Amino acid sequence: MEQKRVKLANGIELDVIDEGPRDAPALIFLHGFPESHRTWRHQIAHFPDRFRCIAPDQRGYRGSSKPQEVEAYTPDKLIGDVFQLADALGIGKFTIVGHDWGGAIAWGVALGGQHTRVERAVIANAPHPAIFQRLLYTNAQQRAASQYIRDFRNTANDALVREHGLVGLLLKAVKWDRPSAMEPEERDALLKDWQDRDAAFGMLNYYRASPIDVPTLDAPFALPDGWVPAALPALTIPTLVIWAMDDLALPPENLEGLDRVVSELSLVEVPDCGHFVPWEAPDAVNAAMEDFLARTS
Repeated sequence: MEQKRVKLANGIELDVIDEGPRDAPALIFLHGFPESHRTWRHQIAHFPDRFRCIAPDQRGYRGSSKPQEVEAYTPDKLIGDVFQLADALGIGKFTIVGHDWGGAIAWGVALGGQHTRVERAVIANAPHPAIFQRLLYTNAQQRAASQYIRDFRNTANDALVREHGLVGLLLKAVKWDRPSAMEPEERDALLKDWQDRDAAFGMLNYYRASPIDVPTLDAPFALPDGWVPAALPALTIPTLVIWAMDDLALPPENLEGLDRVVSELSLVEVPDCGHFVPWEAPDAVNAAMEDFLARTS
């Protein structure tokens, strides 16, 4: 898959896959941490006969622009990149598809652009922001699984990243990787990407700029006094949530209550699969998307 360079109106430049007919319905794929557009390699290979498949390396990743200030990675800027990418490519309306951090951004894109720019949403193992924050306060499993975020935010670990690249911090903080599930050539490419120090800090800045609160493990498992959930609108466009049920970072409790905040929800659970469902279970993801896109076209 060949990438092209796309300059956004905000000055950010993204390396982008753009496959399929230019007049076909557009799917914009957003990858998560700590990967690249290749998170969606199996889906991009599957759909371009009927859809225009667009997959950027998001800001902070690989060859795309990598501003180093934390403030450059606030959610409004990451969401804005998606709309500006669509503008730069001449796309009016599109379906947003996201996994992990790309899924978090996809929730924001869908909520902000529903019924104007965004026709449908496909979210893979990325929790709804309101549900996730509540679980971090009240659910022991989710809070324990998310302690790595505190390590990613801790600038005391910056020296480790400067010395060893991102892999040094991943080895220290993350315990939910399943290396045998990834093809060796893909893993080798990622290990090379993680040596780019500017990209490493760009990726970490997603966590450092996020408003999500991750309490320590010894904090009470209860909603804080006076806590008010973010005032988010209901999502009313057709939305497919694909969830790998063996995700150690994001347990299935993230699905509870989803039907109360998404009115046109389709849910597909993928058993015996870890966090990286787009490439760990590509056939299941492709089949779920095929059915959803056909029903909602």
